[in-house]
Amino acid sequence: MKFVTYNIQYGLGRSGRYDLEATAKAVEGADVIALQEVERFWKRSGNLDQVAELSRRLPDFHWVYGPGLDIDASYRHADGHLVNRRRQFGAMLMSRTPILSSRLFPLPKYGTLKQHSIQQALLEGVIDTPAGPIRLYTTHLSHLSAETRVPQIEALCDIIDRAPAEGGAWCGGHPNPAAGWTEGEEPPMPRHAMLMGDFNFVPDSEQYDMITGPLSPNYGRLVRRDGLLDAWVVAGHGENDRVTWPAVANAPERGMDIDTCFDYCFVTANLEQRVRGVHIDGKADASDHQPVWIDMDLDDPAAPLSG
Repeated sequence: MKFVTYNIQYGLGRSGRYDLEATAKAVEGADVIALQEVERFWKRSGNLDQVAELSRRLPDFHWVYGPGLDIDASYRHADGHLVNRRRQFGAMLMSRTPILSSRLFPLPKYGTLKQHSIQQALLEGVIDTPAGPIRLYTTHLSHLSAETRVPQIEALCDIIDRAPAEGGAWCGGHPNPAAGWTEGEEPPMPRHAMLMGDFNFVPDSEQYDMITGPLSPNYGRLVRRDGLLDAWVVAGHGENDRVTWPAVANAPERGMDIDTCFDYCFVTANLEQRVRGVHIDGKADASDHQPVWIDMDLDDPAAPLSG
């Protein structure tokens, strides 16, 4: 199965135009798509519902949307009737196979006085695959500083770690089955998980170490047995041998004019042997970021996930 993670910059391409058709074409061929910076009803992008537009352009996908930022954008028609509308900014998961359940977790927010600080979140989707269900997480961390990202990383690692013990979106029984609370099968909460998104840190940072484990000068990366591995490295690449945010697209206000990497896919250790390959599409120009593609061995029901 082919997975892709892409910060779409709310549809704003290198051409300076908003073009969700180009966004959809950039992720064509994927089985599972993790998108960041998807917005609804912002003036800058034409007051479009980008979730609806993307789902229309990719009609064969199940999807869930998780807005970190959610504020009122309602208005009244000339005849006086209310149109309830939310201005939202967040992440979207899309899958050719069913998304069995989803949850949205707000991440710690730094209360700045002058700098622009928005509410960010971690979106979880339990996705069915031929080999069995997996948890897929997508997020977009603070751009402000390492200090604003560290508590977010601590929170998302805790969420991912504790999820299997918590059980599915609902679990257990009910004293009165006829009440309808246990409709359908209990949704799974598997141990196998992938974490994808725009993390706003570089590979040789302490924030990267918080997810992948510390780097020992004598023994290499000290990954925990139940920790997360960088799929790019698992596929045989060097940690610093990649660019997902090229200099040509760097925002001037960020003070960066070098090629760098902010976008990653991390997998739980029990998925290490399922990583077939990872590549970055350096030709995509529908955003200021490049999509990261991950090929996973999950398409054979005769080789089910275990453990």
